[in-house]
Amino acid sequence: MSATAPNGQDFADWIGRTETRRDVATPRMAQEFRAMFAPHLADGAGAALGLHWALSPDIEPAEKLGPDGHPRLGLYLPALPFARRMWAGGELTIKGALALGEEVVKTSVIEDIAFKSGATGPLAFVTVRHDYVQGGERIIDERQTLVYRSPTGEAAKPTSAPPVEALIAFELDATSTLLFRYSALTFNGHRIHYDVPYATGEEGYAGLVVHGPMQATLMLNAAANALGRTPSSFRYRGLTPLIAGAPFRVEASAAEGGVATRVIAASGALTMSGFASG
Repeated sequence: MSATAPNGQDFADWIGRTETRRDVATPRMAQEFRAMFAPHLADGAGAALGLHWALSPDIEPAEKLGPDGHPRLGLYLPALPFARRMWAGGELTIKGALALGEEVVKTSVIEDIAFKSGATGPLAFVTVRHDYVQGGERIIDERQTLVYRSPTGEAAKPTSAPPVEALIAFELDATSTLLFRYSALTFNGHRIHYDVPYATGEEGYAGLVVHGPMQATLMLNAAANALGRTPSSFRYRGLTPLIAGAPFRVEASAAEGGVATRVIAASGALTMSGFASG
């Protein structure tokens, strides 16, 4: 794989680009977060696990948005020839809890851009490193990978989740209200989460799509509850889109060296998996 697109365009000069932002996890944000996800959040001091994904969003006026509702490509991420974006996966190293009401400095660096051809068609992967620093100390180190597909590319075929003996298991109803509230908290304008005609007609989904970071948040908290503590390491991988309109299930089960997590759609399809340790 390389940073050169199938059309010959080279994006290597984007690698190493850095963006630094400052934000505060406020008590109001924490209250909204808990209103959405309680009682499935892990207990602990400071901000709840996963609230960091609501900090320092891309904030641009309407004229700088792309047709999908995100800031258009070329501002923060390269203007790739593929327009459809989703979370592919990522990994967190957690060194402590973010304190509420104190400034967080988030530094983001584009680490890699790679193109490849998969079973679903041509793909582009952008890997971004995010460091969250508070009081001069690095609290969270995240490596996140976004995947881009062409408009004509097919989604990955879903696989069924085999039964396991779960330590933690719960269901959450994927309503349009839940998706709207999470989009509002994270300032996420991606239309696949609230615009049914766009999601189905333009991007080819079966309905509204549940946010990747929402699923990762629930898995991370399930893992913390199963371990009885905040894990020091958590990795996650998106497998197939989770479509709203029905309850989905979150599970955490014992695994060698830690806890395995997963999200299962009402259809039985596995939509996201993860692993926590430490």
